[in-house]
Amino acid sequence: MALTAKRYTITAALPYTNGPIHIGHLAGVYVPADIYSRYLRAQKKDVAFICGSDEHGVAISIRAKKEGVSPKEIIDKYDGMIRKSFDKLGISFDNYSRTSAPIHHETASDIFSKMHTAGQFVEEVTEQLYDPEAKQYLADRFVTGTCPKCNHTEAYGDQCEQCGSSLNATELINPKSTLSGAEPILKETKHWFLPLDQYEDFMKEWVIEGHKEDWKPNVYGQVKSWVDEGLRPRAVTRDLDWGIPVPVEGADGKVLYVWFDAPIGYISSTKEWAAKNNKDWEPYWKDKETSLVHFIGKDNIVFHCIIFPCILKAAGDYILPENVPANEFLNLEGNKISTSKNWAVWLHEYLEEFPGQEDVLRYVLTANAPETKDNDFTWKDFQARNNNELVAIFGNFINRVSVLTQKYYDGSVPARKNQTPEDKEALEKMKAFPAIIGDSIERFRFREASQELMNLARLGNKYLADQEPWKIIKIDPTRVETIMNIALQIAATLATVSEPFLPHSAQKLRTILNITNPTEWNAVATTEDLLVAGHVIGSQELLFAKVEDSSIQAQLERLQDTKKNNAEANFELTPVKENISFDQFNAMDLRTGTVIEAEKIKKTKKLLNLKVDLGFEIRTIVSGIAESYTPEEMIGKKVTVLANLASRTIKGVESQGMLLMTENKEGKLIVIGPEDASIDNGFEIN
Repeated sequence: MALTAKRYTITAALPYTNGPIHIGHLAGVYVPADIYSRYLRAQKKDVAFICGSDEHGVAISIRAKKEGVSPKEIIDKYDGMIRKSFDKLGISFDNYSRTSAPIHHETASDIFSKMHTAGQFVEEVTEQLYDPEAKQYLADRFVTGTCPKCNHTEAYGDQCEQCGSSLNATELINPKSTLSGAEPILKETKHWFLPLDQYEDFMKEWVIEGHKEDWKPNVYGQVKSWVDEGLRPRAVTRDLDWGIPVPVEGADGKVLYVWFDAPIGYISSTKEWAAKNNKDWEPYWKDKETSLVHFIGKDNIVFHCIIFPCILKAAGDYILPENVPANEFLNLEGNKISTSKNWAVWLHEYLEEFPGQEDVLRYVLTANAPETKDNDFTWKDFQARNNNELVAIFGNFINRVSVLTQKYYDGSVPARKNQTPEDKEALEKMKAFPAIIGDSIERFRFREASQELMNLARLGNKYLADQEPWKIIKIDPTRVETIMNIALQIAATLATVSEPFLPHSAQKLRTILNITNPTEWNAVATTEDLLVAGHVIGSQELLFAKVEDSSIQAQLERLQDTKKNNAEANFELTPVKENISFDQFNAMDLRTGTVIEAEKIKKTKKLLNLKVDLGFEIRTIVSGIAESYTPEEMIGKKVTVLANLASRTIKGVESQGMLLMTENKEGKLIVIGPEDASIDNGFEIN
């Protein structure tokens, strides 16, 4: 995407204020949005980077009810926590507002009223799920059930987080109220609907035809799927006591649907920012020369690419998003991040436990961003990327340059003199990197951009290693002046192009190099003298610090404790099954055996192929224990085998029996074998 727009409105998904921010939110939305916004500013573009707290979600009401407090107490608590965490991480919002603010209530109400007056809504009396015990209609997350599209058993009334489908609560199979656990009933109520079916031609022209080439495949594909299935009217009001009251007569006890009011929060936040800075907000939302870009997670695609654009079109003269570079999900240590199970890395806790290492998290989340598929965050990878890349490559180069400049020239930048072909090549490659990195950012390929940044540091390291100034200083000190000048120019380039990714480290690097006025991004590519001869750099200090094994082990142990606590909290003994006769029991032939061979079955996660010595013969048994035992752990283990179970073929292997096992509270399978290991194989257990 060429940066040809007159101005840029960049939005980041409004976080729910019912809990803190975790790394999944950061990787999916806030870090890439910040990189893009900082890059645009480095290009001297007119940028409004907009966000704010989403304070009307049903999840907030649920949390307030559980904690026995008001929704306002919940939103005030988490709004402050989230703001502080974002600021410390270096997320450079131009404005961070709240949807509980008067300016937002006014803006959302005005847009609804304008659309209502223009006849843009359809009023319908429909049957909605109702909790007869709580005496309340069950909107959105007040109800869970089985997804009708993927059969996920924990889908919400507005969305299935397993398959990403947007749902209506009445579509759920076996719905259950999250308020009382009761089975809901259907009860009539009146609501206002946005007739999305009337916008199908618009959606086909705007997205399906207009953005096939420039939108990410995951975004385009999801929108196309929705449009191909046929759009249906969507209710934009709810029966709730928390939210923006519907501003029409006959709507007592009803509020605006959070997915109607929340995206309008971008507009009200822009209004708030403009008022603070004596600006006109309208060009940022109504001027065709403005580029509007939404940064979101994949679970918000339908709202930002279908519902909100239809609202903007219906509301009048608003611009539509030029791009919506939604990311996929980030998992944690092989499991889906879950706030309810506390399976997450919380930003506020990270900032306390890794002080001064804000940029490490930014870099790791960018280098491993889930841009095209779900990715996995592991603490070992976090440590490796810090120690092997930030410290060993980037930091090592800066330390070398700083130390040698202080040692040889008392911190003064030497002049370049006669340049070799290697010198000229290094300078040309250096000048090319701003365009290379910028091109990746403009195409929303932030992982790629972060690695190109590291390649620039690699260029500096390689240049110094090849030229060996520490050896040449003894025989040709004049030559070393040129080498160190070029190395310093590479370091100064890093100080500029690292800023969108590593803002704290870039500032620290500018201090090390004594750069008071940062060089503009484009200027870096056109000059070879970012640091002029005679410029005196600052004092030497390490740019990055190693992450020690003890810090990583502490995080892994915390996660293991979380997993154990979750297992114990959810552990229930299986009820005793119906009685069987002695003859039925006696029909089972249980034998002792020893595992003599074991191997994983290819293309499976759980299956092991075992050879078990039963004394009288060797049996092949396929067992689903690979997540609890390695093949090596099984070899030599005494087991109990149901020997007269009819054989069956599993993944192409004939299994000739079954091992007896149980499951502990942590969910690990435990093989049940003879207590006395001296018992011979083949003995019948009575």
